[in-house]
Amino acid sequence: MKRILSLSLGEVVLKGANRRFFIRRIVQNIESVLEDIGYISIIPEMGKIQVEIDPAREEESIERLRHVFGIVYISPSVAFDADWERLKAESVRYVEAVLEAHPEMQTFKVVTKRSDKSFPLNSQEINRELGAIILDAFEEKLSVDVHAPDLMLYVDVKKEMYLYHEKISTYGGLPLGSNGKGLLLLSGGIDSPVAGFLMAKRGVQMDALHFHSYPFTSPQAEDKVMRLAKILTRYTTKMNVYSVNLLPIQKEINKNCPPEQMTVLSRRFMMRIANRLAEKHGYLSLTTGENLGQVASQTIHGLDVTDDVAKPVVFRPLIGMDKVDIIRWAERIGTYETSIEPFEDCCTVFLPKHPSLRPMVEEMEASEALLSIEEMLDASMETLKITRIRAKEKL
Repeated sequence: MKRILSLSLGEVVLKGANRRFFIRRIVQNIESVLEDIGYISIIPEMGKIQVEIDPAREEESIERLRHVFGIVYISPSVAFDADWERLKAESVRYVEAVLEAHPEMQTFKVVTKRSDKSFPLNSQEINRELGAIILDAFEEKLSVDVHAPDLMLYVDVKKEMYLYHEKISTYGGLPLGSNGKGLLLLSGGIDSPVAGFLMAKRGVQMDALHFHSYPFTSPQAEDKVMRLAKILTRYTTKMNVYSVNLLPIQKEINKNCPPEQMTVLSRRFMMRIANRLAEKHGYLSLTTGENLGQVASQTIHGLDVTDDVAKPVVFRPLIGMDKVDIIRWAERIGTYETSIEPFEDCCTVFLPKHPSLRPMVEEMEASEALLSIEEMLDASMETLKITRIRAKEKL
């Protein structure tokens, strides 16, 4: 008998001719996250991937696999040869072990899925016969409840048989890397880490670009961003973080341009720097944590003016979310407590009292005509530092 983690796949099973590409990518990502703790075999099947593991590493393996996108459920299972007599014996042993761990369970139901149509009993017959055997074996402990049972015993009949009762929810989505490389504009706040997670969940392999204004912002603020990136690598496995000092650009804007334009002009320069990195390193998209109407620069007009200079497609997965929903996501993925640490970011430097709510592209271009844009970008790029963060390595 083998110990199997049965991984149920999500929307990738609905793909057409390219389904194999997505499943192959999921298998590669599984191999990557389990590489250092080991596995015995990984076998893709229709709608599932069966991973045979060392039972001693089961909990650790489940925790790793929970972060692999494309999987919707993990079911710890036992697998054995497809034989009716064997199924009866193993089912009794399995239920006995479950009741020993969960003596509060009082009702059960058997649910069978028979993919191997050559097996002599059909699904309903297996449900009925196996249910009677379990009821007889545990008549003083269990009764049948087909509507809301405490114990749902699942039986998958394939080339082998699988028994399980748990479906551990995961994040679903598309396999990491299936939608190319993207660059996340990562601040130290609540929003941008969630945005990066959500786009990684849609298959984008994420690196990050962080802007600071040292010495107006502290080294602790930058360290906070690196720790947020480290948390995100639970899901992305790796992340290169580019750090750029925006202060020289902010000083020039502050000296030459109307104060109410500071925030939006700074955002336009951020996008230009992101453009350069995208062109050099092959990033196909930019991702931001912007949320419509949340702050002055995130009005429709502000976003339009920012997008005017962006070259790759800009993803804003939080655009229509309420703040409470974003916070729930941050708590769920583990970034919230780090995000709320009280360190200021570059957006607080030269913050205008009355920022422009309806900026226009023509106004921004008129102000930028007073600046040496390329020289300012070159100067900021000279401050570029790269930190390579890996999930399995210490920060």
